[in-house]
Amino acid sequence: MIIKISNLPVGVHAFNFEETAEQLQLGEPFVDNLILDCKVDKSQHQIVVACNLTISAQLICDRCNDEFIKTLHSDFTLLYMYDRDNVNQNDVNVKYISPTQDKINLTRDILDYAKLSVPMKKLCNENCKGLCMKCGANLNQIECNCADDEVVPGWEPLQKLKDKLN
Repeated sequence: MIIKISNLPVGVHAFNFEETAEQLQLGEPFVDNLILDCKVDKSQHQIVVACNLTISAQLICDRCNDEFIKTLHSDFTLLYMYDRDNVNQNDVNVKYISPTQDKINLTRDILDYAKLSVPMKKLCNENCKGLCMKCGANLNQIECNCADDEVVPGWEPLQKLKDKLN
């Protein structure tokens, strides 16, 4: 995913990329195509690249253990400066670019943001009921007949304390 900047006039320009997860060697959990929409704002001192990334991932729900495909989105901005003195080395989204450089390769940043778009908590839907703790039934598909009032022996002292407080 390379943007040729050498003949790009000053101003705002739109670029669209689409590649498969295989071509980008993203690996699991990514599937299908990665779609990247970029708005490049070139000025005499810098280039601002505002990106909108969309990709699908095949995930396993943390509650019910079912597989599902989710479309992930990530919006980010990269800043390329022509003056090395103005570049903060600690900011990963600000980079130095030589005035003689003719293109910008976005691939490494795209791969990083794709991986960062995977949620920490993977849920097939917000209302996922999960699995029954006793019989292991998927509560999204069936309603189990396990007794809710049965106390596990290790929790009996806490149950007695709870009964005293009530």
